[in-house]
Amino acid sequence: MKPPRSSFTQTITDAVADMTAHGFDSEQRVLDWVERIRAAALADLTPMPVVEKELARVMEATYTRQVERGGILSKHPGVPQFTIDRVKPKLRAELDRRIMTSTSLIKLNRPQAVAKTLQRFQGWATSIPAGGSKVVEKVPVKSEIRKALAQLPFEERRLVIDQGAKLVSAISNIVAVDGGAIAVEWHSHWRDASYNYRPDHKARDGKVYAIKGNWAIEKGLMKAGPNGYYEDNEAFAEAPFCRCFGTYIYALRRLPDDMLTEKGRQALAERGAR
Repeated sequence: MKPPRSSFTQTITDAVADMTAHGFDSEQRVLDWVERIRAAALADLTPMPVVEKELARVMEATYTRQVERGGILSKHPGVPQFTIDRVKPKLRAELDRRIMTSTSLIKLNRPQAVAKTLQRFQGWATSIPAGGSKVVEKVPVKSEIRKALAQLPFEERRLVIDQGAKLVSAISNIVAVDGGAIAVEWHSHWRDASYNYRPDHKARDGKVYAIKGNWAIEKGLMKAGPNGYYEDNEAFAEAPFCRCFGTYIYALRRLPDDMLTEKGRQALAERGAR
């Protein structure tokens, strides 16, 4: 048994049938359908309070995995839990900011999707000659008109996933700054068959980048090295739907040799001797 059509789908079906039968015989006919489609589209959308509740749930779950359960520590080898505990107020503030940003983006995208739907309908409807047409292929026409609204739930889910990646990246950056990270190794998911990676991000995979102004540079123990500074590139997850992440380095002994100065090598040698 087929599920009942939504009021929006039925309205599009009725509008296409009516315009196919009568054509663009008056501006009022098109405007009447535009208003009916607009009302049906808005009524068909998941209510924003429901969306906001689900958004908060997903983002809170990401925060819990990373912060409360220590998942973020895998990206910061050697950083003790008390460092995470110390910056929790900052991390919580970042969570709240990401929830607010995601909600604002969803609210912005919805009227744009409705507007695209109305624009597509008007463009098609005004192309039908007065008196109607017998050659209209109704199924593809309806599919094209509905496209923006039909894709909206998928786009909203993608947005939440993207904002979750941005939240993890921002949390990791806060921990790195507070913990005194000196460099970071770039990791790309380019090996994942389902991931649409960026070629330049794939090229950074496994490379180590210095962090500007860190204590080891200030003491003359390290230099930027062949890959330069992390801050001169896009940040992890900055680009839309980027899932790249970093493993942060806090100790000189974990740096590639070409990032150490002679003074840094001597310092490591002295520590090894002791």
